[in-house]
Amino acid sequence: MVNETLSPGRLPPGQRVYAIGDVHGCDRRLAALHKRVAADARAYPAPEITLLHLGDYVDRGTDSAAVLERLLGPPPVPGAKVVNLLGNHEAMMLAACEPDAGEEAMGLWLQNGGAATLKSYGARAGAAWAEVPEDHLELLRRLPLSHRAGEYLFVHAGVRPEVPLERQDAADLIWIREPFLSYAGALPWVVVHGHTPSRGPAILPHRIGIDTGACFGGDLTCLVLEGEKLRFLVE
Repeated sequence: MVNETLSPGRLPPGQRVYAIGDVHGCDRRLAALHKRVAADARAYPAPEITLLHLGDYVDRGTDSAAVLERLLGPPPVPGAKVVNLLGNHEAMMLAACEPDAGEEAMGLWLQNGGAATLKSYGARAGAAWAEVPEDHLELLRRLPLSHRAGEYLFVHAGVRPEVPLERQDAADLIWIREPFLSYAGALPWVVVHGHTPSRGPAILPHRIGIDTGACFGGDLTCLVLEGEKLRFLVE
């Protein structure tokens, strides 16, 4: 395999994880990256493949509705396990799309890119709950906060350092930046996360950040983990 490098973590033998960073409504780019993942899996077969999306499927980009519809469809790699995590933008969307949502919930969502998502559904702010398909909302309601594989913990935003996983606050897992990003100590896991965009992947001994700002003109990045190695696919 090309462009492999040592990873700060390890997966058990036979496992491979494709982890995709923040999509933010960029459906065409997600479709293209899924094709790259499928081609990679055909070229380099593995016994157990997990395709994982790190959250923030909606808002800012133009095709949020299409992204969620794609996540409801068949996996691009036949037989792969698919894990879709909750991001803070999905949490805001769910709160705003409740039938009894107040102005505060709707305002917070609109301030953070929700208007583009509503437009992708042809919806108005005051009737978001009536325009978004129920299967899309149900998908968002089922999204887990985290996933474990080998020495890796996958979450949308990060963790609060020195707090056990079972005591982590859900809000931190989808919203945190500091003190997580500047933390320089050891963690029980290598945390793979999105949420905070950067020009390229951030690879540190205790975390790997893969939000590379797709909706701002950067790459849409897929981290490929296998054994003690990592590599990237980008679109």
